[in-house]
Amino acid sequence: MDDSRKLPRRVVASVIAAGIMSFSGVVVESSMNVTFPSLMREFGIDTATVQWITTGYLLVLSVIIPMSSYLRRRFTMRVLFVAGASCFLAGTLTAALAPVFPVLLAGRLVQGVGTGVALPLMFNIILEQVPRKNMGLMIGIANFITSTAPAIGPSLGGFLVSVLSWRAVFWVLVPLVAASFALGAACIRQSTTSGRPSLDVCGLIMLAVGFASFIFAANSASSAGWASPSVLGLFVVAAAAIALFCRHSLATPGALLNVRVLRDPVFALSVAGILLVQFCTLGLAFLIPNYAQLSLGIDAFTAGCLLVPGCIAGALQAPLSGIVYDRFGAGLSIIGGCVVTLASTILFFAFAPTLTGPLIVLFFVLYSLGKGANLPGNMTNGLAHLPIEHNPDGNAIVNTVQQLAGAIGTVFVSTIVASAQAIDPAHMANATAAGTQQAFLLVVVFAAAEAVCAALIFGAFKNRTRSVR
Repeated sequence: MDDSRKLPRRVVASVIAAGIMSFSGVVVESSMNVTFPSLMREFGIDTATVQWITTGYLLVLSVIIPMSSYLRRRFTMRVLFVAGASCFLAGTLTAALAPVFPVLLAGRLVQGVGTGVALPLMFNIILEQVPRKNMGLMIGIANFITSTAPAIGPSLGGFLVSVLSWRAVFWVLVPLVAASFALGAACIRQSTTSGRPSLDVCGLIMLAVGFASFIFAANSASSAGWASPSVLGLFVVAAAAIALFCRHSLATPGALLNVRVLRDPVFALSVAGILLVQFCTLGLAFLIPNYAQLSLGIDAFTAGCLLVPGCIAGALQAPLSGIVYDRFGAGLSIIGGCVVTLASTILFFAFAPTLTGPLIVLFFVLYSLGKGANLPGNMTNGLAHLPIEHNPDGNAIVNTVQQLAGAIGTVFVSTIVASAQAIDPAHMANATAAGTQQAFLLVVVFAAAEAVCAALIFGAFKNRTRSVR
């Protein structure tokens, strides 16, 4: 790629169009969590049923995102975007007008198809059409677009439900998605030739079984327990299916995903770092509102707002870290970000017994600033280390890992908190505080593991040559 050429405005507009689609998908996912009580009352369903709004959506993403490498080679970017945007818009309208719960669920599944296409497409546009000298900035902007959604989603959902209804969550997205559709259709262009590769159906089935079993096991663990035979059985099925897929991928030309990219130690460590930081993020996103409501007595809307300053700070930090990456290299943003995230999680753990609203906001702002530095840096550094022909596979793996981290992140910490609450149900506030501190310790462990991955990247493997053939 010619690093001397300027960044075309059309490419920036293309990234924004795909980013708006990804943003909308994350906003509606986080907004719907606060609508569950309303949905249960209106449709006469229980908690296990309404949870399919999230579980079904994750299942669709877990199938579509791994297919992104194949879709990228089979269809032009414009065709993919138009198809994804059409699915998302159709799903949004279906959900907004749903007369019964199955129709609402169908709309959410169709939305998942749109998000599953748009999210990896945004990064594929950057990897293929952005000059290398601007790569860090644009991946930072992409992360800024998607990172603002978790800050907006819960507050927006709570406001709309209290003022209008849960259907308004979908209606407010219609003009946004329509604008994205128009912008993307006008600006997205193809930079490489597409072909007619055959779909690896066998590999797709293996991955679908593996990821579906993993998500079902994670969702069931919080209620049935990690030692439940059904949960353990599902995890075994998931591990076996994914292992079979890896073996299949290594032996099959044109496999759905080229797992050989994970032989590159820098990329593999970057993926591990991304998974770990996403786990910490999802864990904190559960722990903070839960602790604020049950231990501090803060109402649900205010508890959700405690996350907003941090999410905004992290979103603003993402493009700034991209500029630092482009000018000074990956080490400063990744190592610096890991230090800040680790320090902030230690503060959460150390102050858990005496946390207050202002302290929570301060510590989460620090955490988000660190995440806003190291997550885009890890993503950029890992993908940039791969040969360009392997970028679609690397991008698919990165985005798939983030979804799996989202599926299990809250399960680990919620199980710890629930166990503490079960020991002393008569003193729920104190039990929640004790369980939250234990969960914070687990978050510290994962943040430390992420720092170790970064240290290895810039220590043992700093000068490692590319290993993918």
